[in-house]
Amino acid sequence: MTRENMIRAIAGTFILASTALGAFVNPWFLAFTAFVGLNLLQSAFTRWCLMEDILKALGVKGACDGQEAASTAGGVTGDE
Repeated sequence: MTRENMIRAIAGTFILASTALGAFVNPWFLAFTAFVGLNLLQSAFTRWCLMEDILKALGVKGACDGQEAASTAGGVTGDE
């Protein structure tokens, strides 16, 4: 699973879990749901996500990892 897919899975899990906790345990858990939603919204504009940095530090590969080496392996430098 790529880093991008893991971010979506984690965000979805957080939203479902906090919504259930808000419905059955304490309504204040819905604040966490709002926090996750706000984080998703800000990451759409800033292209920065803390969870992405955490997963990258843990060594989870992204969808584009390794493509830079593959694209330059053909010997094309763009300096022609």
